[in-house]
Order: sequence, then structure tokens, then C-alpha cells
Amino acid sequence: MGIQGKATRRASVVAVALCAWTASTSTACTYSDACWETRTCAPDPEPPPGPCEGEPGTAPALDECGVFVSEHGDDDHPGTKDAPVKTLQRAVGLAATRRGGGEAPTRRVYACRGVFEEAISLPSGVDLWGGRRCDGGDWSFGGPAQRTTIAPPGGVPLRVIEGDDATSTISGVRVVAADASAIDGRSSIAVILSYGARVTLVSSVVIAGNGKDGEPGEDALSVRAQSGQFGNDGADACTADAATGALPVVTACGEGIESTGGYGGDGGIEQGGDGASGQPEPAPNPEGKGLGGAGAGSMACSDGKDGAPGADRGRAGGAAGIGYLTDDGWIGVRGDDGDRGGVGQAGGGGGGSKSREGVSLRVCPASRPQTGAAGGSGGGGGCGGLGGKGGGYGGASIGIVALEGTELTLEATEVVTGRGGNGGTGGTGQPGGFGKHGGYGGKGFVPGMWDACHGGYGGNGGRGGDAGGGLGGPSIGVAYVVPNLALRPGTVINVGPAGEGGLAGNAGTLDVAGKGGSAPSAATQAFSGLNELPR
Repeated sequence: MGIQGKATRRASVVAVALCAWTASTSTACTYSDACWETRTCAPDPEPPPGPCEGEPGTAPALDECGVFVSEHGDDDHPGTKDAPVKTLQRAVGLAATRRGGGEAPTRRVYACRGVFEEAISLPSGVDLWGGRRCDGGDWSFGGPAQRTTIAPPGGVPLRVIEGDDATSTISGVRVVAADASAIDGRSSIAVILSYGARVTLVSSVVIAGNGKDGEPGEDALSVRAQSGQFGNDGADACTADAATGALPVVTACGEGIESTGGYGGDGGIEQGGDGASGQPEPAPNPEGKGLGGAGAGSMACSDGKDGAPGADRGRAGGAAGIGYLTDDGWIGVRGDDGDRGGVGQAGGGGGGSKSREGVSLRVCPASRPQTGAAGGSGGGGGCGGLGGKGGGYGGASIGIVALEGTELTLEATEVVTGRGGNGGTGGTGQPGGFGKHGGYGGKGFVPGMWDACHGGYGGNGGRGGDAGGGLGGPSIGVAYVVPNLALRPGTVINVGPAGEGGLAGNAGTLDVAGKGGSAPSAATQAFSGLNELPR
């Protein structure tokens, strides 16, 4: 035998030895005598499926696999097929923890067909398999016509919360939310996936009811806002050693807003003092509103000028945007509140007069004070009217809300929504208060002596603004923050109309100024979460 033959035989012996070693591992091997070829081993056979594995429609329902719940059960029962519990939430609690007797959590609930009028919270990783035939005792799946109905009179029927790092399979259920039953009392939301929840919804129906119309914004008072105060009268001539001009009046309108009349001009012997301007003085003030009157000199004094009226406020803006999602569902946008009307400027103070004119005998008697008459102060301006309050937003109709970090798969599932609620009408503004007349100037003491001058009228307060209308509520099949969403074959989403935005206060039906917008009507819609809102 040559060298090549010896080498081949040696390789065969080695291969046999290798195969003999691997045989102890019960792995079938093949090999070749050729030294450049390698042996291969067949993969280990798959282990047989466990008794609880399988699809919801075909897997057997066994006591070891889940907790059983029936309308005719008892929550004091252990939740077996022969002794089911009565409420879904009790069954979920047992499946998520342990049923008793040291058994490990089953992580599954088998629910009879029928109606359960309760809202439930399901930890992520716990399955809910509904639509079970319970009359015969086999608890097999009864098909689409025999789904388990979850329909509480109020609240969100099904909430999936973060649990184990696993996905819940929900099958054979019909989830029905009543009209305007969410926590805000406006929206109807059938399912909420809280932060981090993972769900596969199979062969099920999700139905949201109608949203409620938004409430109208509060009207401001229909009576006028506070009026200004009358100006103070000036002192007569020859009655005071120092004839000080009349003190100003202050009209306080709240929030630090004031209308202050101008001082009256002082009375003098040879010259009267000028009156002060009323406040707040507009800037610019080309018409000279509220300026003080001139004191007497070579000519008689002049009255204070009337104050400028406060600005009337326009109509506020209607609600805009689409709202945002929270762990309680959807929150919309109210219409903008109307602004407060501008305060009226107070009148200017009247100019003061004088008691002596050249060598005239028109002077005060020697026995009396010698000063001339003082000017009256300006009348206070009226307060601005308050604005109306924005209209409330209409409620949403949403089948499923999926928040940040959630994963949602819909398979052979129908989602149906109702109509969104209409936005509320904005409130109306309040008329401004009236300005009041200024004080009278003091009188001359003897015939022919000049009187002092009057203060000007205060301006009327401005009308408060009408408020904007609220946002119309959306109608959405699946509303999500992050799009971890898969729609599998057989999934159908039917949505109703979105609500109309509310009208502004004092608006006609065709007047779109200040009208609120409408949130969307869509099968799926992305929203901002709370952490994405502008600060």
C-alpha cells in the first residue's frame, strides 16, 4: 500500500472515532473518507408543543392554562373550568398573580360569551381569550357570533397597562364604550394602551360611542362695567389762604388698572395754576385728549379736556390644532378668551383762576384770604368690560388610544367610531363703564371776578372682547403618539364625522371669524404627547 492509501485509511479511522463520540449525544452524523471533507450533524428535533400553546381559536382550554370567568360564576371561586369567577377584573388579577395552592400565574383568562358591564385593566403580557362556549363545559371558541362583550355604563372599557416584557393577545371580544363616558365626561374611548403596553388584538370588535358637544363659554356680565367717579369741585375764591386745586379721583378697575382724574389748577392772586392731565394718557395723543386746562393769566382759565374712551376689544381667536393624548384619553382645545376692554382716560383738571386783575377793585376783601378760585379735578374714566370665556371643546370618539412606547397589532378586527362632539360657542364680552363729568371750578367772590374752570369728562370704558369657539371633537379609529402600529389582513376601520368647531360669541351662523376648528376624522392619526407640548 502506498503512502496515499495509508493516509486515506488513517482519515477514515479518525472520522469513525469522531462519529462514535458524537453518537453519545444522540446526534446523527455523516462523514466522508476524504480528509478535506467535514462531517455534518442533523439539527436536534423540535420539542413537542406545550399543552397551553396554540392559537386562541384552536388551542384547548385547560385549567392549567388559564383562569375561567363566567357571568354565572363567583369571585370566591378559584377560577377553574368547573368553578369560574364572576368578573373579568377578578380573573385578570388571578391570572396575573397566582390562583392559589402555590400555582404559578397562568397569564391567561378564558371568558364566556356574554356581557360584562365592567371596565377592566389588563397588565401587558396577560392574555384575554373571549367568546368561549361555556354551556357544554368545554370552553372552546364559539366564533365571531359569540364574542365576549365588555360594555360598562361609564369609563374606558379596556385599559392595557405596562406589565411584564411581553405582549397580550386579546381575542374574541367586543369592546363597547358608552357615549361621552371617558373621564372628562365628553369623550367616548373604547381602549387605551398606557405607556409601554404591548397588545395584539385578534378577531375582535372595538366600538366607540359619540362625543359630547362642548359647553358654551361663559358670557361676561351684560350690565356695564364699573363707571368712573365724579371729579371733585374746586374751592371758591377768597375762602382759603392756599386755594389748592381739587384732588383727583381714582377709579380702580381691578388687576392694577386705574383711571385717575387730573388735579385742578391752584387758585392764585396774580396767576392761576394749570390743571393736570387725566390718566392713563394715550400715546400718541394727537387730539390732546384729557389734557389739563390752562390757569388764568392775561386771559381767563380753560376747562380740562375730556378723556379718551377705552379701546373696544375685537373677537378672540377660535380653537386651533387637533388636541393631544394623555393617559386619560384625549384633551382638546378651548376657544381663546376675549380680552378686557380698555379703561377710559380720566378728564383733565380745570385751570385755576386769580383774585386780582391789575389795579381793579375786583379783589378779595381785606378781611378774607386773597387767593382766587381753584379748578375742579377731572372726572374718572369708565372701566373696560370683561371679555367672554372661550367655548369648550367637543368630545372625541376614539376606538383605540396608543401612547408612547406601545406596540399594537390589529388582525381580523373591526374598529367603529361615532361622531365627535361640536365645539362650544364663545362667550360674549361686557360693555364698558361710563365716564363721569369733572368737578366744577370754584366761583369768584365778587361780581366780575373770574371763576375757576371745570374738570373734563372721563372717557367711557371699552367693550370686552367676544370669545372664540371651541374645537370640534375628532372621530378616529386608532390615535397614537408613536407609530408602532401594524394592521394585519381582515382589519377594518370605520369612522364617524368629526364635530364642527364652535362659533365665536355674538357670531352669526355664517360668520367664520373666531370660529373653532375641527379635529380630524381618520382611520389612524398621530398626536403629540404631553412631553412634546410647547412650554
